[in-house]
Amino acid sequence: MKGCFFLKTIFLMKILFVCLGNICRSPMAEGLFRDKFTKAGMAHKIQTDSVGFEPFHRGDHPDPRAIETCRWHGIDISKHVARLFEVNDFDDFDRIFVMDRGNYQSISHVARNEHDMAKVDFVLNLTNPGQDKAVPDPWYGNAKDFEFSYGLLDEATDKLMEEFS
Repeated sequence: MKGCFFLKTIFLMKILFVCLGNICRSPMAEGLFRDKFTKAGMAHKIQTDSVGFEPFHRGDHPDPRAIETCRWHGIDISKHVARLFEVNDFDDFDRIFVMDRGNYQSISHVARNEHDMAKVDFVLNLTNPGQDKAVPDPWYGNAKDFEFSYGLLDEATDKLMEEFS
């Protein structure tokens, strides 16, 4: 049609990943997700962050083992700085993915209403719908534990990427 043009809709999805200290699982998930979108040329379609509930690590960079695990896979999470979940995160993010039942309970205690909780899900429900499986916390473990958690998050973020394809 002459004189007609279409505006391309830019869809921005805001994703938040949550774990206990925000130094292992959630920064790995954030880094994986961001890296996949960047490599796919779709970084403009997402905004992602990660948070925790344990104030002890606030302001810290990720655990060196998490940094090394991600670096081994070509992802740099070393500049991440741990922060705590805030109630306004419910307003700022479209979807909130928790790593385990403790994270889910922590979020449910600060949720203001059902609308807030409707945004929250277990990250592994992306690969195992409705099973509420936990991503094991590798903090007390070794490099193999970090690699195992990374693998689970890699699969889950692949599924999340499929939603944008």
